[in-house]
Amino acid sequence: MTADPTPGLALLFDERQAMLNRYFLKHTAHAWDAQDLVQELYLRLLRTDRGGAGGIQNPEAYLFTIAANLVKEHALRRHRSPLGSDELEEVIERLATPCDAAAGVDRALRRQRLTDIIGRLTPKCRAVLVMHYRDELGYRDIGERLNISPNMVKKYIVKALATCRMGMARYE
Repeated sequence: MTADPTPGLALLFDERQAMLNRYFLKHTAHAWDAQDLVQELYLRLLRTDRGGAGGIQNPEAYLFTIAANLVKEHALRRHRSPLGSDELEEVIERLATPCDAAAGVDRALRRQRLTDIIGRLTPKCRAVLVMHYRDELGYRDIGERLNISPNMVKKYIVKALATCRMGMARYE
């Protein structure tokens, strides 16, 4: 029993998958289209490999020929049938649905960072910020409660917001 001198097409695909993904990304409009084409390429390779790929002289050239043909087929499909309502719904759904795990982690980190930043504000500055945003009080009402002028309330809010923006910018 002798071993096949050419590596299997599936093995070649594994070795070149990142390169193929970049190729498809360059030639398609969306990352999900590129992912679909990579998967389609793999399926076609599996079908070819089962049928006996021993007759393929240059497996790498064969791989990239299939990739080029898939890009052409994809472009033809897009050209023949412009975005239909079903496809439009899919695009809207993909864009509107954030990754819950990433969004949750990001929101929790941003909240913790903002809590730390607000905690470092002076007590009066923090009180003005809380009264304005949580209690929805106007400058005059906050000034009366804290015995400061409405102009000073405005200065505290501007200072607090600037501190929060600068503090959050350092984290990103």
